Amino acid sequence: MLHGVDASALAVKIAEGALYPTVGVTGQLQKRFDYDAVRGQQLYTASIVGQVAWTLYDGGLSYAATRQAKEQLGQTELQTDLQRDKVRAAVVAAWGANASSSGVLRAARAEVQAAEVALAGVREEAKVGQRTTLDVLNAQQTLLNARVQLVTAQHDSVVNSYSLLSAIGRLSIGTLGLAVPEYDPRIHFDQVKNKLWGVRTPDGK
Repeated sequence: MLHGVDASALAVKIAEGALYPTVGVTGQLQKRFDYDAVRGQQLYTASIVGQVAWTLYDGGLSYAATRQAKEQLGQTELQTDLQRDKVRAAVVAAWGANASSSGVLRAARAEVQAAEVALAGVREEAKVGQRTTLDVLNAQQTLLNARVQLVTAQHDSVVNSYSLLSAIGRLSIGTLGLAVPEYDPRIHFDQVKNKLWGVRTPDGK
């Protein structure tokens, strides 16, 4: 979007350029041998011509084009501001979700530890007859539920962390450390920068 703003600003300058005069300078140097039928006589002629052109009236076309370019620049700037606000809102939301999932994950781990301790205590009490088999099964179910919640919290934490990286523009191969080649646009640029003719692309298509 920022490149679009720069392009629109350049379009305004180009449109305004049509309102300015154009200045041209032409130089000419001539050398004539055997001038005036005299052998060995030479004549040098030099001239410099300057020209200034200014459009006095074009039906308002240049002025209309300039106003149009400025309106398009304003539209592009508004769209850029809107997109910037959307990105900021997405980053704030992703940051909050990631922070929240970290707290939920810590709570889930603590709940699993508490359920494991509770189950161990119920089993010990069941050995001496103070707890029934149903109590042991209920404690096991509580531990199972806590572990399920822990896995869900771990999943949400990973997804939210990736969402945060995506919101700040860092969800890339280099950031994630993936064992795959990263695209380098300079390679393609070097392949085509001196290609003056031909219709085939570097990959042979």
